Parts: sequence; structure tokens; C-alpha cells
Amino acid sequence: MESILNLLSTKHPLALKHGATVVTETEIGKQEAGLPEELTTSTSFPKKNVGIAPTPTTNKADEVRVLTLADYEDAAYSLALAFWDDHSSRYFIHTPDRAHWTLKQKWDLHLKMMGYIVYAHLLKGLVVSAGEGYGCVALWMPPAQNMDDPLTLLRSGLWRLTYQLSPEGRTRFFTEFLPLLNHTKSSVLGPHKDTHSYYLVYIGTRPRARGNGFARKCIDAVTARADREGRACYLESSNDVNRGIYGRMGFVLQREIFLQRGGGEEGHVRLDIMVREPVGEEGEEGDADSGVDV
Repeated sequence: MESILNLLSTKHPLALKHGATVVTETEIGKQEAGLPEELTTSTSFPKKNVGIAPTPTTNKADEVRVLTLADYEDAAYSLALAFWDDHSSRYFIHTPDRAHWTLKQKWDLHLKMMGYIVYAHLLKGLVVSAGEGYGCVALWMPPAQNMDDPLTLLRSGLWRLTYQLSPEGRTRFFTEFLPLLNHTKSSVLGPHKDTHSYYLVYIGTRPRARGNGFARKCIDAVTARADREGRACYLESSNDVNRGIYGRMGFVLQREIFLQRGGGEEGHVRLDIMVREPVGEEGEEGDADSGVDV
């Protein structure tokens, strides 16, 4: 098992993912994600003292709102539904050394991971949502921000993955995935843009909310800000369909990278690296030296 000291040395925004509390999984949510009857019981996570009262969970469909720590349980659950069948999410949990696990065990860990991810972004990033019931949730890392500090790592719960993931899952996540993303982002953007860009780390729309344009709203809300500031936006996508969708939003494919430790059921996982340059008032790209399931 990787030591906590090694974990704390990880230098990548995704190095702090998750921090979930008690999330009640409803029948409707389970049916959305195609989960079987056995997963209808609730899953508990470590309770977090957020120090604020819960906010209403209903969103007006035509609004994008910035989420707070009080929203993290529902936001994490929505993302868990969105990414349950995503290749990049399955890559860390559906490993050969966890072949004996039940589907419920895998779902529970998947939900916890999403909780850690959301909580870390609420602490250090920008989390927005659109649609009723957190229909779409987007996790952004703004310029000059990261989640590499030990306090955020501990508060988010990511450190728990050192024992919650299997040995193969830990290797895939900490040794292969995070370093690859870190190196690729720096290589594609260059040192200055890497620090001064907006990074769309995760965006997901739960099944029942798809087809309503909520993902576009969550992206447009931030790309508009990036345009005003003359900054680029960066993302990785593991969904073939999304390449065209992101392309229509101004993102351009820069590179394809692959997670290569999978075999059999998982196989190699391709990630599309896409960048959107800032756009000026006339629709021209600015000259400023500026993930994912939709």
C-alpha cells in the first residue's frame, strides 16, 4: 500500500477526490443507472461537519447555480449515477483482484469515490449544477487553484482510497492515472496556460435528466467567464459521443491518451484531450496566452 507521505506528494488536481457523507439511494436513482434490486439499500459515508444548514435540493431547470458544501451528498449521488457505466470510472473498481466483489460493493465504493471528488472540488474548486435534482453537475478547477495540499486531501477523504481500492486499483489510480493526467495537461497547455486555464475535471448528467441541455449550461457558464478573462479551458473525455458535443462548444481535440493496465472486461481506456481557446466578442479566438460524461 502506498504510504500517506507518498500520497501527499501527488501533484495533480485530481489528487483530491471525494468526501461523501450519508447518501440515500432511491429506487428511482437505482433504476436510472440500471442498477439491480439488490442495491436499493442506503449507503453511509463518514459524516462531515460542514457548519451550514442543508439547502433545498430542487433546482429550476433554466438556472445554473454554484454549489456549496451543503450540496455535496446530492451532487455526488448524481455524478455517481452519471458515471456508473463510464469506462474511466470502472477502470479503478472493476479490477481482476476485485472480481469476487458483489455489484453492491462496487457501487458503494464508486459512490464514495464520487463523494471524495465532489467534496474536494467544493473546498478548492468550482462546482456548478443545472436541472432539478442536481440533473447535471460540473466540477471545475479555476486558474491558479489546485487540491494538492494535505489538509484538503484529508478533509476530502481521498486518503481513504489507499485502503479502499484494491492493490491493482491503487496502482491504476495513483501510479498510472494521476501522473498521466498531470503530465499530459502540462505538456498540452505549457507551463503558463496550465496554471492559468479553467480545467473541467468532471461533468455528468444523471440518466433521467439527459437531453435537456443541462450540461451545455454548466459548461457555457464557465467558458463565458473564461472568455471575459482571456483564458483557455481544458478537459479530458472518456466518452466517444462527447468528442463531437464538445467540438460544437469550441473545444478542439489535441491528443488521445490511454490507460493501459486494463484487460478483458475493462480493456484499454481512451481519453480525449480537448482545449477551448478564449473567444472574443466577434467570435474570434483571443490571443491571450491562456470530465467525462455529458
